[in-house]
Amino acid sequence: MRIICLVFFALILITSCKESNQTEVAPITEQPAIAASTTNASLTAIQLPSTGKSHLPRLKSSGGKLHMTWVEQEGKQAILKYASYDSAKWSQPSTITSGDNWFVNWADFPALGVNGDYVLTNILEKSAEGTYDYNIKLQLSKGDAVIKDDFLLNTDGVDAEHGFVSIQAYDGGFYATWLDGRNTKNEDKSKNQMTLRNAYIDLAGNITQDTEIDSRVCDCCNTATAITNNGPVAVYRDRSDTTPEIRDMAIVRWVDGAWSKPMVIGNDNWELNGCPVNGPAIATKEENVVVSWFTAEGDAPRVLTAFSNDNGASFGGAIRIDNGNAIGRVDTDFMSDGSALISWLEPMGENVVLQVARVYVDGTHDAPVTVTNTSAERQSGFPQLEVVGDSIFVAWTDLNGDNSEVKMVHFEMK
Repeated sequence: MRIICLVFFALILITSCKESNQTEVAPITEQPAIAASTTNASLTAIQLPSTGKSHLPRLKSSGGKLHMTWVEQEGKQAILKYASYDSAKWSQPSTITSGDNWFVNWADFPALGVNGDYVLTNILEKSAEGTYDYNIKLQLSKGDAVIKDDFLLNTDGVDAEHGFVSIQAYDGGFYATWLDGRNTKNEDKSKNQMTLRNAYIDLAGNITQDTEIDSRVCDCCNTATAITNNGPVAVYRDRSDTTPEIRDMAIVRWVDGAWSKPMVIGNDNWELNGCPVNGPAIATKEENVVVSWFTAEGDAPRVLTAFSNDNGASFGGAIRIDNGNAIGRVDTDFMSDGSALISWLEPMGENVVLQVARVYVDGTHDAPVTVTNTSAERQSGFPQLEVVGDSIFVAWTDLNGDNSEVKMVHFEMK
């Protein structure tokens, strides 16, 4: 994740990545933006249980509750905390783990999975002196009881980059997807690639099915994992072996006991010799899947969304939802009627705003709701969007000089 460019479209960080292979391309085309209808939403701020300098929120809906993790900073000490929100009340926040040897990064932040009373999280722990040498440590708890603490997800023993974790509950456990740099230290430069891996973690903390599912991917864009009627799926930014490189979104699916070959979503054909640090978001509702992502193909930064009604085996046309010059950092979730909510950052006049829009399968979308003015700085991170019943929750990191504070609003769309 070495930086090679400081300014991209005036707002987007570009970091260097290693080489990659071309995946199968899905035959879908981008639909033009469709005139939006009016949206009425009244935003209500929610008082959070975080204290002091806080950042890196992660939200998850489960069991009719909103679950949240975040990181608090006390000097060099980083503290991962958790709380749930139900009936307008937060549970007593708990400390999951803490340390002064973490890799704390605006784009590569702790993941959260919730399965009943079980909570699975991760942190990134430095493994060697190299800036990007760190491992993924998992923490599994049930209520106030620690089931298994600070155990390795990646067991390769290589001092390299391992991160960008996404976690989703599935049956009696969790699936976790991550970027794995074990091959980036290979002396054979032709094999010096970032890979995508997935594993299953049961409710006792046992790890099985550790599998490489793509041998060459973009180095530093977040992954996203979800569960369909047919089983787990994962989306991520892939990387071609062509010159110039193509860095588009791809999906892999668990089919008949094995991971499918990667399939490109959207067919953007974004030629880019660097990593935009701008990965996808995914949500599922039975056999329906929605994926949202950022691209700047053709020097046109934009946010796109596509729907699938066959568990991610195919997708309809990509729908553009931004107003003309997006920054990205997307999130998404389904509403009860099958429409989807998308959140993203984009400039508006002299400000950068956090937007949320409702998008429908037919390609129409409502007018965006502006949640807040924010910042394009890296430390503002990736805002989080989650739907609980008919309630919509959005969390973000608010910057004020050297201080940061997690903030949240709640609203409903009519």
